[in-house]
Amino acid sequence: MSVAADLRDLRDRLPKRSVRLRLTLLYGTLFLVSGAALLAINYILVSHQYTSKFFFSTATGDPGGVIIGGSSSVPAPVGLPPGVGLSKSQVIAGARNTSTAALRQLLLQSAIALAIMAVASIWLGWLIAGRALRPLRTITNAARDISASNLHRRLALDGPDDEVRQLANTFDDLLGRLEMSFEAQRQFVANASHELRTPLTLERTLVEVALADPEATIDTLRATCERVLGVGEQQERLIEALLTLSRSQRGLDSHEPFDLAEVATEILETRGPDAASRGLYVDTALNPAAVSGDQRLGERLVANLVDNAARHNVPGGRIDVATTTTKAGRAVLTVLNTGPVISPDELDRLYQPFQRASADRNGDEDGLGLGLSIVQAISAAHGATIATRARPNGGLEIAVTFPPAT
Repeated sequence: MSVAADLRDLRDRLPKRSVRLRLTLLYGTLFLVSGAALLAINYILVSHQYTSKFFFSTATGDPGGVIIGGSSSVPAPVGLPPGVGLSKSQVIAGARNTSTAALRQLLLQSAIALAIMAVASIWLGWLIAGRALRPLRTITNAARDISASNLHRRLALDGPDDEVRQLANTFDDLLGRLEMSFEAQRQFVANASHELRTPLTLERTLVEVALADPEATIDTLRATCERVLGVGEQQERLIEALLTLSRSQRGLDSHEPFDLAEVATEILETRGPDAASRGLYVDTALNPAAVSGDQRLGERLVANLVDNAARHNVPGGRIDVATTTTKAGRAVLTVLNTGPVISPDELDRLYQPFQRASADRNGDEDGLGLGLSIVQAISAAHGATIATRARPNGGLEIAVTFPPAT
């Protein structure tokens, strides 16, 4: 076995460097450094105070002990029998030795006390770190257990409103958004499957009926083929709309400047004959409105709003399309149409995929129920906001406000 393998094996056997271990070592190190600094400061202060008082007393002849021989009064060293005479230098040397031994003993005892308290601080740090990290372990265990099938679970962490609880609340909010997203995805897939299954079933029925007819002629078969082609075109439009919605929800890869007024002008030119065939009057007020984003998605946004306004209208109604720029440099697209009265409670539902307004709206069967969903996704991708208002006399007023062009 190589040295590298031995080192890896030794590293695997060592305890993992968890946050609790690191916090404990940090607590112990801080206490040890602080205690050592306090011990050093205390030793210096005591040594200075003790030595200065000793030299002051011997220099001034302060009678701190027994007068022993000679003309000078000196302190009598502790432990000497009475009557023993010592010179002043001997007394000073003995006192100095005594003070040095006392200071050394003080330093040793303080070091022993520091070592004991360091071990105690590491133990207490381990307990405190474990208690402080307990909510994080709760979050970790919950994150491991939660999957797409139980996104309804929440941490609901109790305790003080500190950083850990804020993290838990943020995690709960994230779970809520994920639950809504997964539920919307499931609903979208179910609705898309239903919308695609209907024309497929119709195509199969048309072909089976044509083949089962023993008296089928070229004209009847041609008519059947034309109906099948019409259903196929509806499928193509639905698939294209789904792809556009998916692309819009992914966001923008790049931002390019374009004029919203020019886009609206081109869209209205292509939609003009359809509006005229429906007996609708189109009024425009197109002023320059600079936008930064994807021009093709911008064209789809304008087209969907105009198509929605034309499709859900009344005979002899009108469509108003306007573009402008606010003082803050924000481009605004406004599309207004006439039509039956819509309840304000239905406005949010109109932007959900495959959702159509109530049957009293005079819409035709060409709608896929994705127009306003695509508008909302494109607006979100461009950082734009949508304001929808149900007009009291019927119809909608939709205003899309884009951020300033960069």
